[in-house]
Amino acid sequence: MHGTEALFEMGMSAALLAIVVSLPVLAVSLAVGFTASFFQGLTQVQDHTLTFVPRLLAVLITLALAAPWMGAQVVRFTIQAWMMLDRF
Repeated sequence: MHGTEALFEMGMSAALLAIVVSLPVLAVSLAVGFTASFFQGLTQVQDHTLTFVPRLLAVLITLALAAPWMGAQVVRFTIQAWMMLDRF
């Protein structure tokens, strides 16, 4: 593989990794935010903390649970990137 192609492939892999690693947190935040907004719509309670606090707690819990997996994915990518750079 040529240098330009390898660099392009590494960039694509990095972008895909960023999406995959952030997806669990974003999905949980979206689901909790939607549920809280739905609850606010049903009860007509318009308090901003009803959406912020549950979303914050859910994101923190998700980060605590997914951090080992996220870290492993980033370390795996970093090792592959360094191995790819050693070929040049």
